[in-house]
Amino acid sequence: MPVNPELIGRAFAPTAPYLVGREKVREFARAVFADDPQHHDPAAAQSLGYADVVAPPTFAMVIQDLTLQQLLAEPDAGIELSRVLHAEQKFRYSRPIVAGDEITGRLSVTGIRTVGGNAMVTSEAEMTDATGTHVVTATSVLLVGADA
Repeated sequence: MPVNPELIGRAFAPTAPYLVGREKVREFARAVFADDPQHHDPAAAQSLGYADVVAPPTFAMVIQDLTLQQLLAEPDAGIELSRVLHAEQKFRYSRPIVAGDEITGRLSVTGIRTVGGNAMVTSEAEMTDATGTHVVTATSVLLVGADA
C-alpha cells in the first residue's frame, strides 16, 4: 500500500508526559560522546544557570520517537516499518531540555512528496514542558520505500 496522501495535516494526540531523568541524560550523553560536564555533572550545569544536567540537543529524539510511534501505528498510513529509513532530522530549540523536565510531544504530518516511487514523509513534533511552554520542535523526514 502506498503512503496515504491524506496524512498531510493530520495531527496526533499529545503523548503522555515524559519525565527526563538525570541518569537517562547521562546515558544518552555517553552514547553520543557528549562529554561536556553540563551533561553529566549537576554542579557544572547549575554553574551555567540550569537546575540539573542538560540533555544533548539530539536527546529530543527520545521524546519524538514516542510521537513517531503514533504515526507508524496508523492503520491507514501506508507506512511499513520494514520500508522506512530515517532520512533527515532537525531541531529548533527555545531552551535546552534539562533533567526534571516533563515533556509532552504532539506530532503533525506537514508534507509528503514522491521521489522515484518512494515517499518522503515530513513531520513535526512540537514539544512543550509541564507549563505548556515550547521547548523544541523536532522535524523528521522518513523515506518510505516503494512496495516490493
